[in-house]
Amino acid sequence: MTGAARVTYVGHATVLVEMDGVRLLTDPVLRRRVGPLRRHGPAPDPQLMESVDAVLISHLHHDHADVPSLRRLSRAVPVFASPGARGFIESLGFGDVRELAPGESAGVGDVRVTATEANHPAGGRRFERASRAVGFELTGQRRIYFAGDTDLFDGMEGIGEDGIDLALLPIWGWGTSIGAGHLDPKRAARAAALLSPRAVVPIHWGTLYPLGLARLRPGPLHAPPREFVAQMRALAPQVEARVLAPGETTSLS
Repeated sequence: MTGAARVTYVGHATVLVEMDGVRLLTDPVLRRRVGPLRRHGPAPDPQLMESVDAVLISHLHHDHADVPSLRRLSRAVPVFASPGARGFIESLGFGDVRELAPGESAGVGDVRVTATEANHPAGGRRFERASRAVGFELTGQRRIYFAGDTDLFDGMEGIGEDGIDLALLPIWGWGTSIGAGHLDPKRAARAAALLSPRAVVPIHWGTLYPLGLARLRPGPLHAPPREFVAQMRALAPQVEARVLAPGETTSLS
């Protein structure tokens, strides 16, 4: 494959992917606070969000489909979303919303966006928005897999059959523990072993944390990527782990 791509880890599950002349933004969370969660690290650079060609929304949990963050984006931008999300996103004023079930695709310029399976069931929390969770494959001159929010699932290995240049894998969450439907550092390393991409950027860590808790229990805010790298050495040594702090960028050449 030829052609470069750039990936900026904006924070949590928000990633800006630039490939083949297209700019794609995943699961936008662009604020300093989301409910009781405070953002750590730099605020997103507003210039990064300009001229976005499409937004990808893996599911409607509040830390992945944040309403005030979505309202910072042009309502003319196309939105590719998980099944069941269209009505909610259209209610925010977006006019081009396409639901993609696993296996379904849509084009953005020279990039093909294909939804994949994800294992992230609704938690049944009060005020929780219901929609199916998906991941996304981005295919152009490079192939990038954005897992969204998921645990291991049957068929994950098949996503990597045609070769992946970069996998964006969640490794934690926004609190001191995570439950079912999430990858922790060890399971994320197992996912990397199944997918066998050229490189992995861990996401869904180090950004959102309950207000006032960082001083009392800082470990879950900072430790997951270190544990992930250690697990990668043991479980997926063939895969390069690229740890980006929120706001940092890496390139695929």
